[in-house]
Amino acid sequence: MSGVSNSAKIIGLLHPGEMGAAVGRCLTGRGYQVLWAGQGRSPETAARAKAAGLTDAGTVAALARQAQVIISVCPPHAALDVAWAVHGFGGLYVDANAISPGTAGEVAQMITESGGRYVDGGIIGSPPQRPGTTRLYLSGADAGPVAGLFAGTPLEARVVSGSATAASAVKMAYAGWTKGSAALLLGLRALAREQGVEDVLLAEWEQSLPDLPGRSQGAARSALAKGWRWVAEMEEIAATMAAAGLPDGFHQAAAEIYRRSPRDPHPADGALDRILTALTT
Repeated sequence: MSGVSNSAKIIGLLHPGEMGAAVGRCLTGRGYQVLWAGQGRSPETAARAKAAGLTDAGTVAALARQAQVIISVCPPHAALDVAWAVHGFGGLYVDANAISPGTAGEVAQMITESGGRYVDGGIIGSPPQRPGTTRLYLSGADAGPVAGLFAGTPLEARVVSGSATAASAVKMAYAGWTKGSAALLLGLRALAREQGVEDVLLAEWEQSLPDLPGRSQGAARSALAKGWRWVAEMEEIAATMAAAGLPDGFHQAAAEIYRRSPRDPHPADGALDRILTALTT
C-alpha cells in the first residue's frame, strides 16, 4: 500500500502485552494514533496500554472499523483467532507473531479473502525500549511502507526479500536455536539430576563450557515467566522443519519441556529447582 507511512494515521494494535505495548509506544512516539481493544482485557493490560499512549476503541470490531493498519502481536497459539476476529477488515494487516510460514499463509488467506492486504512479520529481541535491541522483520508486497511506520524508533524494521512469508521463516530459524537450545539445556540438566550426576556435570561444565551453568539458570527463569507462550512457538518451529523436509522431533520435545514448566510471571530464587522438579516428576 503506497504511502502508508504518511496516510495511515490510525493504527490498531492487537494486543498490548509486554511486547505489543512497547511496539505501540514506538508508533505513538511518532505521532500516530494507536488503538487497542480493552473489552475483556486485564487491568494489567490496560495499564500497559495507557503507559504506551494507546487509545481504547472498546471492542476489536470498533478498532477494525477505524484503523487503516492493524498489527497483531500476540502469543502464537492465538494468531489465527486474532486474525479471524477482524475478518472483513479491508486495510493492511501485519502479523508480527512467532508462527510458521504455513500458519502465516493461513492468516494471509483469511485477511486477503475478505479484501484486506497482508504483511508477514517476525520480532527478534526484547520489547523495544532503545535502539539496537530489537528487529522487526517484514516480508510481502507492502513490507516497505510498513517498515516506514517505524523509521527513527527503537524498533528497527528490516524488509526480507523472497516469499511473502519469509519474515516468519527468519523468526522460526532464529527462535529454533535460542529457545530450542534453552529447552535442551534444561532437559539435559534435568537428566543429570535424575541420574544423580548433576554435580559432576556442573564441574565439567565449569571446566570446559563455563557459560552453561549460568545459561541454565537464565533458561529456567525465562521458562517460568514465558514458557507457556513458547509451547506453541516450538510447535510452529516443528511444523516449519517438517514442511521443509527436516526432522521435527527436537522442537516437539522442546514444546514438551515448556509445557511441563510451571508458570510464574515474576520468578525469584529457586527457579531452576522448580523447573527441574517439574521435568522429572
